[in-house]
Amino acid sequence: MDDPYDFGAIAAANALSDVYAMGGRPIIALNIAGFPTSGPLPLSALGLILKGGAEKAAEAGVSIVGGHTVDDQEPKYGLSVTGLIHPSRVIRNDGAKPGDDIVLTKPLGIGVITTGIKRKLVTEATVREVVAVMSMLNRAACEAMLEVGVDACTDVTGYGLLGHLREVTLGSGVGARLNFERIPVLSATWDLIKQGAVPGGAARNLDFVSEATSFDPGLTDQQRTALYDPQTSGGLLIFVPKQRTAKLLSALERRGVPTRAVIGEVVEDAAARIWVERK
Repeated sequence: MDDPYDFGAIAAANALSDVYAMGGRPIIALNIAGFPTSGPLPLSALGLILKGGAEKAAEAGVSIVGGHTVDDQEPKYGLSVTGLIHPSRVIRNDGAKPGDDIVLTKPLGIGVITTGIKRKLVTEATVREVVAVMSMLNRAACEAMLEVGVDACTDVTGYGLLGHLREVTLGSGVGARLNFERIPVLSATWDLIKQGAVPGGAARNLDFVSEATSFDPGLTDQQRTALYDPQTSGGLLIFVPKQRTAKLLSALERRGVPTRAVIGEVVEDAAARIWVERK
């Protein structure tokens, strides 16, 4: 992100997401920042980064109670977050069961678009769209799944959709079938992939999932790339019993979560394989 305020807000939303993915409520946080004491960046940029993080934390009801800053030539910022959760209500990433529906709460394509931003390939409208997605808290999605009761959850971040799904299938001893046509992807993603704006982490993500993933032969390389594109501050990937799916979608809608996509289902498979189908 070129805008320091957005940089801070997105970093804060990303840090808070891990607590939301487990059904927790974040309450306090510490700032962790690196910033050059000499160089082309003015100190005011650090102030805007911290302001973005503080205002996003305030939106989440989180108090920033201190922090640590070091002299670093490459700017860095994040939060160390502490949250609360009742021991009987922890939502883990290893409890998915055959028959569960798989629900995604933010679109994919974030890594490709941010790579496009670095290469000056995107419009200002696309920048604002992806900033809105990344800076949106997963709090409402967390509240919805707590209301309904789900079997498992993880957030979709650096390992991409397939990487985080693979973590869940491995931990749960199940497989998954995805319907590619139902997976939401930001529209600018496809043209940017064609232009080669693919983050380096995508290839590593593919290495992680390739042996366990079968792609429909009708899917193009560009379409496959979107599924292992590394995300920053992506959505929740929720595994919900089929009889509760409608209630979950309704709860997400009531809380204003714009993306509520049922992208597949959990199947019995001891090898924890993933099938991506086009239908």
